[in-house]
Amino acid sequence: MRKVLEVLKGKSFKIPPVWLMRQAGRYLPEYRETRKHAGGFLNLCYNPELAIEVTMQPIRRFGFDASILFSDILVIPDALGRKVEFKEGEGPVLEPIKPEEIDQLKLDGFLDHLKPVLETVTGLRSELPNETTLIGFCGAPWTVATYIIAGHGTTDQAPARLFAHQHPEKFQQLIDILVEASSSYLIAQFKAGADMVQIFDSWAGILGGDQFQRWCVKPMAQIVKNVRAEIPNAPIIGFPKGAGSQYNGYREATGITGLGLDWSVPMHQAKELQQGGAIQGLLDPMRVIAGGSALDDGIDEILENLGSGPLIFNLGHGITPQAPIAHVEQLLARIRGN
Repeated sequence: MRKVLEVLKGKSFKIPPVWLMRQAGRYLPEYRETRKHAGGFLNLCYNPELAIEVTMQPIRRFGFDASILFSDILVIPDALGRKVEFKEGEGPVLEPIKPEEIDQLKLDGFLDHLKPVLETVTGLRSELPNETTLIGFCGAPWTVATYIIAGHGTTDQAPARLFAHQHPEKFQQLIDILVEASSSYLIAQFKAGADMVQIFDSWAGILGGDQFQRWCVKPMAQIVKNVRAEIPNAPIIGFPKGAGSQYNGYREATGITGLGLDWSVPMHQAKELQQGGAIQGLLDPMRVIAGGSALDDGIDEILENLGSGPLIFNLGHGITPQAPIAHVEQLLARIRGN
């Protein structure tokens, strides 16, 4: 039984299923060793053998209930023909797009470029334990657009917000392209063997009101509609990080199955959101670094308040490179009661 899928159907477990965003990553020595041989981060994403290896590493070590495909949200602009680099110490760097260049983004050959990633999905499904849920993913159009426009992440993604105000028609065109690309990519992941998918809207929290509705909610709803036209009842988790009060009604407006929550969501709001279906996340990643009672107390609060409902235990964002392995072991022991 794949417990994560059961939770998305509304089932509750005394011991909830658990996985961690970025669970295959720099906090693991075996990941750092494998990455040395890849010759660059994107090379690792596009090498099925190595991508399968790093995806499997946390499963072998910790026995998480779900495994998420090792890749990156920026493979989509890369496949659309934008230059994407990952520079050590800087993170992702793209050449910022100009309004007139949006017409040059072409979907021809898009999935061909991503064939290695889809091969990774297929290989993972055959290697993972049968009870382990395989999660595919992509970035939400708004979040991916912020990187295409700014060329990198900023604290408030002001370049994208300004672009959307100054060139609303061109920005809409960019979002529409990303909706189509994301939809076809997720459908392909399902067909390659993914059990479910998650859509990361990591910069949703910097928009409010009409902008949030136009650039976050509507594109997400269209992707869900497109995917389910090909994959009926496809399980989809949406994660509009930092959405605050705008989490309310997000599931209903977009049609997602599960709702990912960041660590800033008050417990009373999380409980209300759980009444509408499965929720995921909530634990502050800093608690995993801290360990000790800070970690135990954070876990206990979530389990005591949300454990009787449909819950996928996760962090409120990705696990950090500084997280000690012993603290991940502590987390799992606390959740599983051993």
